[in-house]
Amino acid sequence: MEVPYKRSAAIIITTVAGVNFLNVMGSGILIVALPTIAEGLGLSTELLLWRVIFPVNQYPASIYALCCGCTLLLAGSLADIIGRRISFVAGCLLYSAFTLACGLSQTGMQLIVFRGFQGVTISFCLTTDIRNIAFAVLGAGSPVGHMVGLILGGVFVGTAGWRVAFYLAVGLNAILFGAAGWGLPHDGRSPSSEVIWLRLRREIDWIGAVNATPSLAMLSYVMAEVPNIILLSVALTLFPLFIYWMHRQEKLGRSAIIPNSIWKNSAFSCSCIAFFLTWEAFNALGYFSTLFFQEIQHLPAFQTSIRFLPTVVCGILTNIATGFLVRKISAHYLVAGISAFSAIAGLLMAVCNPSCKFCAAAFPAMFLGPMSSDVLYTISNPIIADAFPQSKQSFAGGVFNTMSQIGNSVGLTVGAVIAASVTASQVTVGEAESGNEAALEKGFQAAFWACAASISLVMVVSLLGLKKAGKVALKSD
Repeated sequence: MEVPYKRSAAIIITTVAGVNFLNVMGSGILIVALPTIAEGLGLSTELLLWRVIFPVNQYPASIYALCCGCTLLLAGSLADIIGRRISFVAGCLLYSAFTLACGLSQTGMQLIVFRGFQGVTISFCLTTDIRNIAFAVLGAGSPVGHMVGLILGGVFVGTAGWRVAFYLAVGLNAILFGAAGWGLPHDGRSPSSEVIWLRLRREIDWIGAVNATPSLAMLSYVMAEVPNIILLSVALTLFPLFIYWMHRQEKLGRSAIIPNSIWKNSAFSCSCIAFFLTWEAFNALGYFSTLFFQEIQHLPAFQTSIRFLPTVVCGILTNIATGFLVRKISAHYLVAGISAFSAIAGLLMAVCNPSCKFCAAAFPAMFLGPMSSDVLYTISNPIIADAFPQSKQSFAGGVFNTMSQIGNSVGLTVGAVIAASVTASQVTVGEAESGNEAALEKGFQAAFWACAASISLVMVVSLLGLKKAGKVALKSD
């Protein structure tokens, strides 16, 4: 029985890490290819149109994370009922279909919609329990997938076209789909359809899920697209209603999609806040850096992708180093200290002169940028393990992942709003439409300053909130 067990464990690790690989690979592709995609699909006549049009250009990136974050916990609840194997395999199949649809998109709106469905379907692949070595492999898959996405985006944009990168992702996902269908363990005896429908009605907090998703979506839309007092009011009203509903569900002993009691653990709550702020800054830093390289320095896509490789190298080195440092340095000092380096990355890009050589400012910025996110990702597993019993660790991990996905989306939205506002304040509408690079550069700089401020908040949150976490370490069992 040992050989089948090892084979099953290897397949679980491979498929889960592979899905995470594809998840971040898509982000890497978009980082480099977004200006070309925006121009080719008519998201705007130019990427330099800094009116209300510009935020649409970041929608293919932000809507993916927003949809994934909003459906991740609901997908986990569904997987508990219908079975995690079925959920994973179905998610792989649908993710492949919508990835292919992205590659076949003929308009900007089609790409935005299909990227949203990609985010929904990938959430069904991210509900598998991950512990110990599987968690470590999952973390390693992120920088590698990001690197591959950057390279593929740069290569294909300049040669066969950005669509080929999506077609390649479809092929890779098809391999994972086959491996999952063949090797993932069955969930045990399948309940009858009547039992499944009964559990779906009783065990899932549908009202909480329906409340949370539109409130986040409307708030993001209002911030990025058109100021609308009605939508803003509805979005802000739904948040306290959501908190009240969670309290009511817990008080009645019913299912709650994110019970309020989970936030009573200060180390976990502060980790979630820090993770949200970190990914908010890191994702925005990446996307605005590629716009800076391509729209201000006028670099081709491939040269842009090369400039992101220090980010990948730092991610790998930081994961390795953190594995040793977590046993020797308290979590609050470790996160705060490392986050200081990531804050410097935003500052360097904010003061970077377009005429400066890469090694002067952009290189250290690209290298230091991912340090905070990688440290938080590595220590999250032991913090969750220490904060919750084993029965709740999978759910807590889902909440943690949800915060990162929503942080990705919010970071792009807030960054786009800040950059657009600053750019618009520098020039008249006519000059903006003609592509005033000086004003555009000011907008990018403002976004970089915002990234640095967000990481600085991580330092404060970690110093104040992670004191009780002490020294953490990954379990070896």
